[in-house]
Amino acid sequence: MRLLMHICCAPCANAPVELLRSEGVELTGFWYNPNIHPVTEYRARRDCLREYAKSIALPLVEKDEYGLREFCRAVADKIDSRCASCYEMRLYETAKTAKEQGFDAFTSSLFISPYQNHELMKAVAERAAEKYGVQFYYRDFRPLFFAGQERARALGFYMQKYCGCVFSEEERYLGGGKPHPEGFEPPRRAALEVRRVSDPAAYMPLLLEADPSEERVREYLRNADVYALREGETLLSLAVLVREDAKTVELKNLVTPEAHRGKGYATRLLKALCGTYRQKYERMLVGTTEGNIPFYVKRGFDRYVRTEKDFFLRYPQAVFDGGHRCADLHCYAKDLRKK
Repeated sequence: MRLLMHICCAPCANAPVELLRSEGVELTGFWYNPNIHPVTEYRARRDCLREYAKSIALPLVEKDEYGLREFCRAVADKIDSRCASCYEMRLYETAKTAKEQGFDAFTSSLFISPYQNHELMKAVAERAAEKYGVQFYYRDFRPLFFAGQERARALGFYMQKYCGCVFSEEERYLGGGKPHPEGFEPPRRAALEVRRVSDPAAYMPLLLEADPSEERVREYLRNADVYALREGETLLSLAVLVREDAKTVELKNLVTPEAHRGKGYATRLLKALCGTYRQKYERMLVGTTEGNIPFYVKRGFDRYVRTEKDFFLRYPQAVFDGGHRCADLHCYAKDLRKK
């Protein structure tokens, strides 16, 4: 098979390239990323890919267009939902090029990233394939992500610090927050503390917001440790952990009351519990929906373990996350002993 792979950057591409070549795929890279800004960042990623492709004799097709104005026009009225436009720009052009140059199919190195909206990218690629009459070769490369990143560092690749566009760079530096005015003194607050919960069943309505199967929740609560992050008597976040084996504890449920979401309380509770459980266990496992993978990866759950296909389809009612129906359970692990 002659396959055209859209490449977002060399660190993401190296593991899929190696895998596909080992399987006998006749692979060509395709550089087209008008979403990457500023121009210095664009050139750094492009030049790194050029050097990598040359070093492994990978054919590389380039549409070398720095697309600041084009990209900004495309997302100007939908900045907060810009990723769909970003995927469309790149994947549609890849499909078009694959058709024009006689490739059997196309794919993208974007499918290795746990930080991207995998299902949205897949849907966009399928529409592009239909429009241009060329096959979309789907492959979930995410299990290769961390090995690929480690290899990229070992090879001295340029390692980017944000997704690509100016808005993701803004989020990297500002995080969406605003600084306090000079001389501002925040009001005193009660100390945050983590407490063991003695009556977890009392929190069933909240636990069901994260895991809507009451039967399943009641089952794992039988042998669970349940902890709450509180400010005085105010519940800020709740976590349920269950021993899996002598070396592993599993995070079964992590949920924050709606009024306190988006303030980092789940992260604080998780960090505290990782510090506690590292005294006894070597790793912490979590099973999560597609949409929550980035949350856990950013908090150290950086080892892909497995995917349980159609896990949520077996629930008595449909499970939704971010407006999308969930099907598979994705399991990741955190090394608790890692410095």
